[in-house]
Amino acid sequence: MHHDEIKELLQSKQGRKKFGKSILVLQFLVILSLTVWIVFVEAKTEISYNINLDTYEGSGRNDFHYGSWPALENAEFFEVVEKKFRNERASFVVANLSSLTLKYYQDGKEVLNIPIQSKGRKGSWWGTPAGIYTIQGKEQNHFSSFGNVNMPWSMPFQGNFFIHGWPSYPNGEPVQSSYSGGCIRLATDDSKALFDLVNVGTPVLVYENDFVSDDFTYSLQQPDLKAPVFLAADLKSNFVFTEKNVDEERSIASITKLMTALVAVEHINIEQQITITNTMLVETSVPRLWAGQRVKIYDLLFPLLTESSNEAAEAITQQYGRERFIEIMNEKAKAIGMKKTTFTDPTGVRGANMSTAEDLFNLAKYLYINRSFILEISTGRLESSAYEKPAFTNLQNFNVFNRYQDFVGGKTGNSSTAKETIVSIFETELNGVRRPVALVILGTNDFEGESKYFYDWLRNRY
Repeated sequence: MHHDEIKELLQSKQGRKKFGKSILVLQFLVILSLTVWIVFVEAKTEISYNINLDTYEGSGRNDFHYGSWPALENAEFFEVVEKKFRNERASFVVANLSSLTLKYYQDGKEVLNIPIQSKGRKGSWWGTPAGIYTIQGKEQNHFSSFGNVNMPWSMPFQGNFFIHGWPSYPNGEPVQSSYSGGCIRLATDDSKALFDLVNVGTPVLVYENDFVSDDFTYSLQQPDLKAPVFLAADLKSNFVFTEKNVDEERSIASITKLMTALVAVEHINIEQQITITNTMLVETSVPRLWAGQRVKIYDLLFPLLTESSNEAAEAITQQYGRERFIEIMNEKAKAIGMKKTTFTDPTGVRGANMSTAEDLFNLAKYLYINRSFILEISTGRLESSAYEKPAFTNLQNFNVFNRYQDFVGGKTGNSSTAKETIVSIFETELNGVRRPVALVILGTNDFEGESKYFYDWLRNRY
């Protein structure tokens, strides 16, 4: 199955102090050229689209792959993209998770309009972020190892995410309406109707307008941080409390593992048990694994994010295919607006993983909105999960703020190349309102002192 990149998208951004660099401008004029190849494989049609989305202003370009695309959370931009697909007479699926409707367009004309019965909760293990995906396969019945249920007329479109009919247990009993594994569930007859229309490679546009920048304001006061690179901003209003050299590329050390966890949960069946091999047993702060050990990917996320386990990172990565996993890390970075970020390994120990404070703010925002459970794991106090309790006990937590009740999550790093690095997110009361604030510090000699100084300054000033 062939996947072409979505290329040449410029994300115009507002250039104001309220960290406008991270806000997508509503006025997009998109020129979309579309080429279709038809490939016959075992008497089945596979469609591959090469889609170029190019802004008319021409002030910059970004390459995008099929996958999550936060720009499509912008309602106006999504409408422009959908219209261009129709005008080019493309065949594609539109899943609107806000209105809970699914449409199928054939040669640009709507031929199917059906209700979505359920979806994954936003920010949960099962939330599906906005993006452009493709139908990756078709099964009349798929058995899900997540929920131990049969899913009729299944069409996977992203990692573990499917469009499918009403699930049932092996004994034939249908699941309750409250049951959801996070896929896009349709009525069974509706799912069959869609199944009969789509081909492998058919684009799937997913939209959910869940996050909107608000207008909360602060009085402007500046803390005195000493680090060479830092950024502290409100994740909702994008107000910048303080910043320095936010575009400067720096080694990020173990902050890398936030992206490692993100790619793992979006592309791997985390209930899968793997066998630990000797190549996975790299040097790490708290060795916990041994050759021949059987462990779930899910369980490895906990030492990865609390103890910064290099072993866990290598085990997750090597199980999937190390080279391809790292490729996906870089693809994901581009997809969520991390323009100056490069990953060469899943741990951060080599020093060649580079990013900027602005890019890491974008990563923090993506995790906060779409994958908040990753942040919860990093706090060491995950309150609810779709899974059982983790296998590893008595884990240490190297995050500076793990004992702070308003700490939402984050990651620290430390290496000779990167020096000390930190990304931390808080939900703290400011001016009488609870606000999410992200702090990024790179290249410091004292991330604990600097970050706690900012935290105290923030609480005292607001």
